[in-house]
Amino acid sequence: MNPADHSRLAVGFAMFFLNRTNRSGILNGGIIGGRNQTGPWKIDARYNANKLVTRIEAVARMKQNITLSNLDAVNLINQGAKKWPPNTLVYLDPPYYEKGRDLYYDFYEHDDHKAVADLVQDKLSKQHWIVSYDNVDAICEMYENRRRAIYSIGYSARSTKKGSEVMFFSDGLKAPALVGPIVATEEPTSEPIETACYRKAMVG
Repeated sequence: MNPADHSRLAVGFAMFFLNRTNRSGILNGGIIGGRNQTGPWKIDARYNANKLVTRIEAVARMKQNITLSNLDAVNLINQGAKKWPPNTLVYLDPPYYEKGRDLYYDFYEHDDHKAVADLVQDKLSKQHWIVSYDNVDAICEMYENRRRAIYSIGYSARSTKKGSEVMFFSDGLKAPALVGPIVATEEPTSEPIETACYRKAMVG
């Protein structure tokens, strides 16, 4: 498909469809349930048309309050930290640490992940924030003093003993309950991490 041969609406819908029907919303992450649809979750696990229409309409009603940018996370944080009010909730979902090179056109190296981690924990001290990642030792060490939840997403989880994803929370933020197709390996904690996340998740 050459985007230039189609309208912006058609290209936008194609991206939207792939985001909702591929694993973790990644364009080349593979179809939920596999090509033969033999997995426990099928291609429509995240594609409930009626609910999605409701969400899109809700976003449309708020469009005057939404600003789109194409900034790198470092630049976005540096700019936003100066103007975002204290009640702002910042959600960051950086590229996967381990498989980012295989999944994204633009991926992060170790130092890129470290730069974002340092900025989030330094510059966003007045705002609330959540950061989600693949559950790997290197990332857990970057956020070792932060509360976290460890989980797997049901339609892509291969093991419930070791959570494949991790979410970190700023101080003072009430961590949400994990619902939907999410399989919690370790529920949100009130204490900071003491050792690598994935090792703690495997205990027991």
